[in-house]
Amino acid sequence: MNWDVFFAPYQQAVEELKIKLRGIRKEYNMYSTKHTPIEFVTGRIKPVSSIIDKSKRKNIPLDELETRMQDLAGVRVMCQFVEDIDSVVELIRARKDFEIIEERDYITEKKRSGYRAYHLVIRYPVHTIEGEKKILVEIQIKTLAMNFWATIEHSLLYKYSGEIPENIIERLQSAAEAAFKLDEEMSQIRGEVLEAQVSFRRKEEEQRNH
Repeated sequence: MNWDVFFAPYQQAVEELKIKLRGIRKEYNMYSTKHTPIEFVTGRIKPVSSIIDKSKRKNIPLDELETRMQDLAGVRVMCQFVEDIDSVVELIRARKDFEIIEERDYITEKKRSGYRAYHLVIRYPVHTIEGEKKILVEIQIKTLAMNFWATIEHSLLYKYSGEIPENIIERLQSAAEAAFKLDEEMSQIRGEVLEAQVSFRRKEEEQRNH
């Protein structure tokens, strides 16, 4: 398989989605007095080694990757507060430039490991020289604390080839609860934080205008 050719539309989808989602954040900052629910956006294409490992594990033939592997292309939206996740989900649901085909709420129903996030799988149209191609992209929406925890878990999964020792799993679960507790505490002082951020932005604007 020519991976460069295979990945081209996925890379295009990721770049376009990053621009669109970052555009939402920019609109909030420039034209709205409301708090922006998007802190920052990243995206990636799944590494070939991970694709091959997953295809073997899930028994997915390489010629069926496009229809059976939903996370070949991934976009992550990071939020300051848990409440912001709902706002981002609503913003994505309201869009007409792609189709949502699946939603998975790992915040209400966390994974056994302690993983929390909100996942949407979309069918995104990419325009190529050969015409329109609709591809699957996974959008993960999470808080900064959830993302920090998930990054550590991902590193451990790689180190232990997906079989993390039970004692480390228990510590991961404990750390996940601590991260969620942090999110809950931040939600309690959300109003104070937002007021401070608005005040800070105003001072920055005043300094730029003088």
